[in-house]
Amino acid sequence: MVKHTYKYLPIGMKRYDNFHEKCNTLYDKAQYLYTTLKPAKEQGLVLMDKNLALEFVRATEAAALACSKWMGRGDSKSADRAAVEAMRLAFSAIDVKGTVVIGEGERDKAPMLYIGEEVGSGKGPSIDIAVDPLEGTDITARGGNNAIAVLAAAPKGDLLAAPDIYMDKIAVGPQAKGQIDLDIPVKENIQAVADALDKDIDETTIIVLERERHKKLIEDIRKAGARIRLIRDGDIAGGLAPSFPDSGVDMLLGIGAAPEGVITAAALKAMGGEIQGRLVSTGRESEARAEKMGITDIDKKLSINDLCRGDRAMFAATGVTDGTILRGVRFKATGAITNSVVMRAQTRTWRFIEAHHHYDDEPIIHDLR
Repeated sequence: MVKHTYKYLPIGMKRYDNFHEKCNTLYDKAQYLYTTLKPAKEQGLVLMDKNLALEFVRATEAAALACSKWMGRGDSKSADRAAVEAMRLAFSAIDVKGTVVIGEGERDKAPMLYIGEEVGSGKGPSIDIAVDPLEGTDITARGGNNAIAVLAAAPKGDLLAAPDIYMDKIAVGPQAKGQIDLDIPVKENIQAVADALDKDIDETTIIVLERERHKKLIEDIRKAGARIRLIRDGDIAGGLAPSFPDSGVDMLLGIGAAPEGVITAAALKAMGGEIQGRLVSTGRESEARAEKMGITDIDKKLSINDLCRGDRAMFAATGVTDGTILRGVRFKATGAITNSVVMRAQTRTWRFIEAHHHYDDEPIIHDLR
């Protein structure tokens, strides 16, 4: 299935509400697109080729295929290692000069996809990459729901180099964009989202990570009268869920990992949703990590534009286990089936891809031939 959203036209193009009326024939439309996009390309504004988005899906597919064989086997480290190695191998076949700005950790703590690592073939555009080869390592080990392989990419400097510390987050879909504020009480945010969605509060669903630190948050949501969906892991999927019409989720609230907040922001740029965040200090060590990444004001409320600048980010994710937004990997006698989503902020386009992988040997090597 392929979903196209054309509310906004590509960069360098003037928006036309009567675009299809103005261009009556296929030739007219093609000519219009060519004449408006050509100057943007000549100015160097179109830095990320649209074909890269599909190449990135191959990287998340490779990670998902590799780690899904560890589903339910109780070994989260082996699942994560399989995903990392497969994604790293897949990147070697992509024509980019990529730098990992959010990855598996610092260089001395991660064997590959570490922060600062150069990935890609060394050809093509210079980009920053944020990766989570397996969001939901414990989910996969348990055989639970909502594990995904995910990455985001953007031109140099557009992704916040977030430290590996906590971030307080609030995220909503397009209908509630502009109605939330991380600094107002929980009940007021819930009421604002309910009003934007034309729902009663008791029809509104908030997704929250099930953690001891969220005890008061959960109490506040219940006092407000809203429904709650508790998840044990996977707050990227949780942050995207409000932007998927059929997810049954209206808002994400709570504290999760800061790097995942940046990846979520890249996707929400394409989906038209909104996220706000604030780094959470748990002591001098977390503050030192923020300072090392160039962040001087740890208490600053971060908008979606602070987390992901511009409108040229790309996002790709492949389901590892069945979840709210994607089905997990299913193995067959001749191969496997994967379900992925790929998004481009520049065109506000998101596509769902079901891939049927046929192979006799290792699937990762087969797909890179």
